[in-house]
Amino acid sequence: MANLHKATPFNPQGEVVLDCRLDKVFYGQFQAVRDSYVPIEKGKITGFIGPSGCGKSTVLRSLNRMNDLVNGFKFEGKVLYHGKNIYGKKIDPVLVRRYISMVFQHPNPFAMSIYDNVAFGLKLNRFKGDMDEQVQKSLERAALWGEVKDKLNKSGLSLSGGQQQRLCIARAIATEPDVLLMDEPCSALDPIATRHIEELMLELKDRYTVAMVTHNMQQAVRIADNTAFFGVDVSQGERVGHLVEMGNTQQIFNDPQYDLTKQYVSGEFS
Repeated sequence: MANLHKATPFNPQGEVVLDCRLDKVFYGQFQAVRDSYVPIEKGKITGFIGPSGCGKSTVLRSLNRMNDLVNGFKFEGKVLYHGKNIYGKKIDPVLVRRYISMVFQHPNPFAMSIYDNVAFGLKLNRFKGDMDEQVQKSLERAALWGEVKDKLNKSGLSLSGGQQQRLCIARAIATEPDVLLMDEPCSALDPIATRHIEELMLELKDRYTVAMVTHNMQQAVRIADNTAFFGVDVSQGERVGHLVEMGNTQQIFNDPQYDLTKQYVSGEFS
């Protein structure tokens, strides 16, 4: 899939919370991503799709500096959060993750009670309010309160896979972030649990801006407002991910502007 073009800039219709310009992203000597401009609009779900190795998870994890934890990571570009570059020299990445939270591919509740899972970030951030009220509110927003309200002292690991993922979402939103990043949040779940998470995400976008990586194109069609399609450039002998096209989800799937996008969404490669 050699493709040296730069994607035609996507012109958002609403307020841009994260203005992301990823010029070059490296892990050591390996260049993972090049030339990708990805604006994330407020109050919408932005889906990242593309074949394996196209850099979509790397891009997502660059949006809250999660990749800083990877040895050899190097970022060239800027990510403006409400106009401020989160890669600025004086910016605390821990504070960045307080406002731009993340839910991972596999449910990863801590080996502690359901209550303490949700309260963990609150305690870390020295929350001064009513802890019980905030834990309950977070579990309600994650559509889990009714299922766990009588067993808050039980281990989070005792829950089913879908419940564990909703617990992780409750933990992520407990600190009242502005943006919620989700890296294939349903890939480890069964169809029923996936439906619950998708319904939850549609509810969450009323309060949070959401960016999501998914391998499931039907999922992107069902819940994403905007979709960014990433491809792989192999022209220089290495696999470098890059943005091919971004737009309104219906446009990306029904009227793609690039042949590569059309081939991918029509299932010609995966």
